[in-house]
Amino acid sequence: MNRNQRKQQKEQTRKILLEAAFSEFGRRGIMATRMSDIAVAAGVSHGTVFAHFENQEALISAVIEEFGEKIALRTHELASQCKGVQELLAVHLLCIEESEAFYTRLVNEARFLPQVARDTFIMIQSAVSFHISQSAQAEMDQGRLIKMPLHLFFNTWVGLVHYYLNNSDLFAGGDSVIKRYGPVLLEHFMSLTRIRQ
Repeated sequence: MNRNQRKQQKEQTRKILLEAAFSEFGRRGIMATRMSDIAVAAGVSHGTVFAHFENQEALISAVIEEFGEKIALRTHELASQCKGVQELLAVHLLCIEESEAFYTRLVNEARFLPQVARDTFIMIQSAVSFHISQSAQAEMDQGRLIKMPLHLFFNTWVGLVHYYLNNSDLFAGGDSVIKRYGPVLLEHFMSLTRIRQ
């Protein structure tokens, strides 16, 4: 096997490990998943995981970073097609729903994650906040939304969504919270922030 093939094989193995970790983190919990669980899920030896990731912290950080890049790109891609903040918030819900199990674990366990992983999660939220805040500011300027600090607008929205995700066992009993409650949460939030004419 030549050097180029070895490099491709190494990259492919890393991708398989990241996908397995993403799935296992969503299923078991981020902090509860062991490196050996990832190895079994990926169908590789325990040593192979450590050949790619020095420790659990490095693996967690890599998974969250890759997830962050994907959700930020997806949000950016879909945001450019939105006509207003309500559509953008619907896009935000769609992006969460696409990775709901993992995202819920991320929200639930954020305070317990290694600092590097927490920083990445904050960057994900900042990227999403940027798009939502721009759209909200435009509608506030047009007199369509109640004027308020943008951080309160975003944090109220995220707080509402995260509350339902944190309590998914109560609200959805194993089903998708976003699928079941997303439209209701969106309409409720808009009724609180929209100027009635």
